[in-house]
Amino acid sequence: MTATSLKRIVEEALAEVGANVNFLLVPKGKARSTTWLGIEHGFGIRHYPSGRNVYIVQTRMAGRLRTVTIGPASVLTRHQAQMVARRVIAYAQVGRDPATDRKRIRSAPRFDDFLEEYWSRWSPQWKASTLATHDGYRRQYLDGAFKGVFIDEMNEEHVTKWFADLNNRTGPGAANRTLEILKNMLNKAEVWGYRLENTNPCRSVRPNKRRQCERFLSAEELARFGQVLTDLRASDNPTIRSGCGVITLLLLTGCRYREILTLQWQDVKGNRLLLRDSKTGPRTVWLGSAAREVIDSLPRHAKIPWLFWNYQYRRPIGCIQHLWRTILERADLGKLRIHDLRHTFASHAAMSKETLPMIGRLLGHANNQSTARYAHLDDEHLLDAVQQVGDAVERLTAGHLIGAGAEQPLGHH
Repeated sequence: MTATSLKRIVEEALAEVGANVNFLLVPKGKARSTTWLGIEHGFGIRHYPSGRNVYIVQTRMAGRLRTVTIGPASVLTRHQAQMVARRVIAYAQVGRDPATDRKRIRSAPRFDDFLEEYWSRWSPQWKASTLATHDGYRRQYLDGAFKGVFIDEMNEEHVTKWFADLNNRTGPGAANRTLEILKNMLNKAEVWGYRLENTNPCRSVRPNKRRQCERFLSAEELARFGQVLTDLRASDNPTIRSGCGVITLLLLTGCRYREILTLQWQDVKGNRLLLRDSKTGPRTVWLGSAAREVIDSLPRHAKIPWLFWNYQYRRPIGCIQHLWRTILERADLGKLRIHDLRHTFASHAAMSKETLPMIGRLLGHANNQSTARYAHLDDEHLLDAVQQVGDAVERLTAGHLIGAGAEQPLGHH
């Protein structure tokens, strides 16, 4: 069915419902959003930045997803547009055999087939670490998840049942990550013409509530932490000294764990670290004098490009969890993740009155929203801040605020 024949069908249907539409009034360009009205499958209204709204209908024709413009909402009533949408859908179904499995697979694949297509087309854009993580989630939670279901059939019920089962099999974080992968898959199914626009059922599934990790070391905890680190850095074991260097640098730079573990000497350029690969891509980490001293104290060996070396196994340090547990026990710090050192760095930067944009640059964040969750102040700093503001206001009012609220003695008129 050609565009010309479709236009003729729409014009005839409009004439039947008594509508006269000037298609020159239909806005061009990309729509801001689409609202599906739910009266007919694929019937909706598109909203343009200019403020104009246009009725549309989407349906499959000869294996292709076609979008047909019905007319401006300023001219047509919803009932008129619905009648035209029905006519278009009816014509689209002429000559098509929905029962023929072969045709249907060609127009909209089953979930497993689409999963394979999505991975082959989209995964080359992922970083190696992202691909490894996503491969794990796919293998455990997506392969065979929706057996026999076509990608254009998937609805809220399918996804809700799958997500509920997923939460019984894994933790809330892994379930959320897998849901995000599925959501992006179905978005691509819309872009690639396998599903109607804005029909992604993952949007209506509420993800698990994220655990708010607001743990950071106070000044007193930092003192204990630093003392234990100092003691361990004096150890006779060079691997322990190297691991302590990792932890110290994490605290002084706010870097992510793997960003420090994988450092090579070629990445160190004066008072900067030039990270070739981080969560947000290549970035520069600036070093203060203390961080620079940690790096300068590390031994360099011929033919060993890494800063942090496991002398026992003669390979780069891959994990410091055992050393980390030792430090927590000796410093009596309770439950603390290695990532909380990054949180500590950011929190103390905020308490030192650094701005969120500056903290974001130091941490390598792509947006300020990621930075905002690190900017926590403890009660001591909040009380100090409110006291300073109160004192300033009191000085400006020359003490009248306190005097105005005092009780007058009895008999005073």
